[in-house]
Amino acid sequence: MGAFSRQEFFQELFQGCFLPTAQQGLEQIWQLLVLCLLCRLLWMFGLPSFVKHLSTMAGGFYALYLFFKLHMVWVVLLSLLCYLILFLCRHSSIRGTFLSITVLIYLLLGELHMMDTTTWHKMRGSQMVVAMKAISLAFDLDRGVVTNVPSPIEFMGYIYFVGTVIFGPWISFNSYKDSIEGRKLSFSWFVKLTVSWVKSQLCLVISNCVAPYLFPYFIPIFGNKLLRSKKRRKIRGSIAKWLLAYENAVSFHFSNYFVGYLSETTTTLAGAGFTEEKDNLKWDMTVAKPLNVELPRSMLDVVTSWNLPMSRWLNTYVFKSAVLLGTFPAILLTYTASALLHGLSFHLGAVLLTLAFITYIEHALRKRLATIFSACILSKKCQPNCNHHNKKALWVYIINVAFSVLALVHLAYLGSVFNSSVDYMDEDEDDLANHTLQKWSELSWTSHWVTFGCWVFYRVIL
Repeated sequence: MGAFSRQEFFQELFQGCFLPTAQQGLEQIWQLLVLCLLCRLLWMFGLPSFVKHLSTMAGGFYALYLFFKLHMVWVVLLSLLCYLILFLCRHSSIRGTFLSITVLIYLLLGELHMMDTTTWHKMRGSQMVVAMKAISLAFDLDRGVVTNVPSPIEFMGYIYFVGTVIFGPWISFNSYKDSIEGRKLSFSWFVKLTVSWVKSQLCLVISNCVAPYLFPYFIPIFGNKLLRSKKRRKIRGSIAKWLLAYENAVSFHFSNYFVGYLSETTTTLAGAGFTEEKDNLKWDMTVAKPLNVELPRSMLDVVTSWNLPMSRWLNTYVFKSAVLLGTFPAILLTYTASALLHGLSFHLGAVLLTLAFITYIEHALRKRLATIFSACILSKKCQPNCNHHNKKALWVYIINVAFSVLALVHLAYLGSVFNSSVDYMDEDEDDLANHTLQKWSELSWTSHWVTFGCWVFYRVIL
């Protein structure tokens, strides 16, 4: 969309962006939605378990073929390798660790040697889901959460569960077994399905059609006086860089919410994503919490609300396994694991490792300040019965708001590298690295300096 006046822009927006975006989104995924619904209906007929496993495996294979064609063989090879390791190590008590190392080696070899990086990155989401499922199953076997190694058909049914094989999210093996029980269709299931679908399309439209034009048209911050002022041109340039960074961040955020809500849709449509209390079935799967990201209390709020299933997986199978090394080493290992699962990408790795330092230092600083002032200023919101003396004082609110504003600055800074004009699939890795460093340099490395300052302050008051 070219340079328009505001009136012309809004006249063109619906026909030129809203409709094409929604139509293209539906064209790309309608077959996957049909597959999920067919499997959901098939499981209601009381078929033998092995037939249900075979049906979801077949549905998953077909979904992979629809999206990746014959390149799907690399995802299949990963799943076969994972089951081979589980079978060979069936009497071991460290299956989780051994399988994690094996999966990491496979992913690194695949990206570096087995095929071109562009094609490999296109399958990265499905590979990540397969890896997370297999690793979680191995750790659950070690911990006794799952008692026996599943049969090959059970394992492949879980890995290729049609509701999660393309867009995720990660679900546990026990959740998969519950999903193929064939629960009856209900009004609450339909409502959850519809709401998640509508939210996914809304987030897609915001990501493509609203966020990239947020400040020029939707929120015209620069008035004519500021735009034409020669004396304030330098200030205007500095502010414009941050506004552009925030636009890029918001566009990237909503593309993530789109995938999150879409994964809720496919998972729910296929019959998973519920909790059961006595006879009450709640279709309550939540993948992302956008409000906690866009209006954060802390950066810890952001990283946990970005992708709840993945956050739960990292906490359960990485952080808790590594916490004996110490809190900070465990946090670094957790973010490193997340970066490696996302692939050898400099900008993602740089963002995730920066996040590790930001979240840890902010958490440690706020914990120390909360102890000194006995105030509810922790990274996570206090429970009503906490022991802090200062809960609702004005200065407590001011400190929490200050940290929220700082989190927004961090989000704009980190999100500045995710520019919609850059094709991260096709760009050379050196170009992406230069792009990342250039963007952060334009913003004066603000988040890194602020984080360093917070660490120095924390050490002073420790």
